[in-house]
Amino acid sequence: MTIAQKLQELNITLPPVATPAAAYVPFVRTGNLVFLSGHIARKEGKPWVGQLGRELSTEEGKAAARAIAIDLLGTLQAAVGDLEKVRRIVKVMSLVNSTPDFTEQHLVTNGASELFGQVFGDKGAHARSAFGVAQIPLGACVEIELVAEVD
Repeated sequence: MTIAQKLQELNITLPPVATPAAAYVPFVRTGNLVFLSGHIARKEGKPWVGQLGRELSTEEGKAAARAIAIDLLGTLQAAVGDLEKVRRIVKVMSLVNSTPDFTEQHLVTNGASELFGQVFGDKGAHARSAFGVAQIPLGACVEIELVAEVD
């Protein structure tokens, strides 16, 4: 099954690349690696705001991370032209806007990691970091960046 077929099976339509909100570019390719800038969680086109452990539950955070993964796939497709060129998702870094006592950042980040596995199979297995932070730009609940190896 192709990546496009998997996305269709999952009812996922990839969005266009979002315009950067500051002085950076959405992705940089060097050799066979593509580095995607951090993408914040969005809900209904606006930043998905809130703090895990206060306004948002782990499951809501996981849904936000999954939504970010879809946005990241749209940017990755724009960067390489075709997701079939992805050899491997190498690294995911997740920042979770959370209270000092919230300790489930890894479970929130699973929302993205699980989707990459569904879409890419074994090529979606990646190294990962998940951090709890005091704040994310625009008050977003989660921000994720990604590194991929491509043909």
